[in-house]
Amino acid sequence: MRLRPFGRTGVQVSERGFGAWAIGGQSFGAVSEAQALDALAHAQALGCNFVDTAAVYGNSEALLGRFLQGRRSHWLLATKYSGQAQGLTALLHEQLRRLGTDHIDLYQLHWAPRGAELALYDELDKLKQQGLVRWAGVSLRSAADIDQVLARPGLDSLQVRFSLLDPDPLLTRLPAIRARGLAVVARSVLKEGFLSGKYNADARFADTQDQRHAWPPKRIARAAQDAQALAWLATPQRPLARAALDYVLGFGEVSTAILSCKSVAQVDANLGGSEPQALDTATLARIAQVQRARGVAPVGRLGRLWRKLTQRP
Repeated sequence: MRLRPFGRTGVQVSERGFGAWAIGGQSFGAVSEAQALDALAHAQALGCNFVDTAAVYGNSEALLGRFLQGRRSHWLLATKYSGQAQGLTALLHEQLRRLGTDHIDLYQLHWAPRGAELALYDELDKLKQQGLVRWAGVSLRSAADIDQVLARPGLDSLQVRFSLLDPDPLLTRLPAIRARGLAVVARSVLKEGFLSGKYNADARFADTQDQRHAWPPKRIARAAQDAQALAWLATPQRPLARAALDYVLGFGEVSTAILSCKSVAQVDANLGGSEPQALDTATLARIAQVQRARGVAPVGRLGRLWRKLTQRP
């Protein structure tokens, strides 16, 4: 698997990373421990060296702790603080024990702090100085979040939703991100699975452990229709999921695209096969047309406010 620079940290990461949310068993359906461990081992065999998790991802960190025994040096391990009551430093020590390691490679805040919460950045800096954290990042949502992160000198990365159907906010801030030299971790590149080509407007998710079980039919239908508008990208040689990955990794600012996997078959589908290839200019132009037609194209502040007011799913 190809490697890319992780921002200005000096390390190289696999351009496709293992998203460990699904193996936690609480958001994308139940998964056995053996199945999860097999998936991780297969990802390593394929050359993946980046794994992203969080304390709120069910059993994910505990499973990773068992898997990483004897394998820790291969992996760049990323996890998160999600505002737990015990506080950032106390939680980090719990996570270190759970993960069976003496440091976290990339420790991320699970949101962009505001107001009094800005003190979390100073806390992150202290943890870096103590060697408990190598690099610090923020998992964020909006262009305003990105602007805030770009202004923080102690941060090394940002994680953001980025896909064929979520070009905003990353594309509106690419020049600034490039100038700052931050690593970009792209998440949700398959749009909760709808860009895999597996689901239509009538899809239902019976497993109560799957977060999509609670989605109203209208939300499911909209996601399926948005994905269907891009079905022309699929060919016998390049399924829609691969085209979606080609799109995301066509932007050099992206260090790694994390793909949720909870089985060997999913690892093969998401992390295996031929290397992603950049889409040509004509294809990118047609994608931009679809994004505009579906109301997901990058827009300015007023456009984002309109989307919020109209409550687009």
